[in-house]
Amino acid sequence: MGVPAVSALMKIAVISDTHIPSRARRIPDAFRDRIRQADHVIHAGDFDSEGTLADVRDLSPELTAVAGNTDPSIGLPERVPTEFGGVTFVVLHGTGSKRGWEDRVATAVREVANEPRVGVAGHTHRVFDREIGGVRVLNPGSATGAAPADRATMLTVDAADGEIDVTLHEA
Repeated sequence: MGVPAVSALMKIAVISDTHIPSRARRIPDAFRDRIRQADHVIHAGDFDSEGTLADVRDLSPELTAVAGNTDPSIGLPERVPTEFGGVTFVVLHGTGSKRGWEDRVATAVREVANEPRVGVAGHTHRVFDREIGGVRVLNPGSATGAAPADRATMLTVDAADGEIDVTLHEA
């Protein structure tokens, strides 16, 4: 009999909706530090410019990113599944009406991932962390506090052994 595999702890910084330069000038320094310290970074879209994408890539040890509805053609996909710590993360922006956003995100995740699964999306600029129909749906809010957000927020996720631990950070 084999010993069950233990997955290494992955520290993931999760950001979205930076909207630089249209609504903000820079990701807050405290968030920049968290991004640099992470093993992997997820950006759920609305960079707003190729320069912002380049900045986040420079800060990130590894980056998974998707295009948002305000992004120019910067060569990013609309949806990306990836795995960390035995958990499948499906990253998308969540474009569309804010009404039904969480159901739309959960449905998109169920189309491509088996459990345990997490959907990471942005678009609403509101922090969200809830299970919807067997999918843990996360929204880090806006990393720059871009309207309609009332503050800058991001998440960090520790993933290991098929489990995640999520922490909210505010600037």
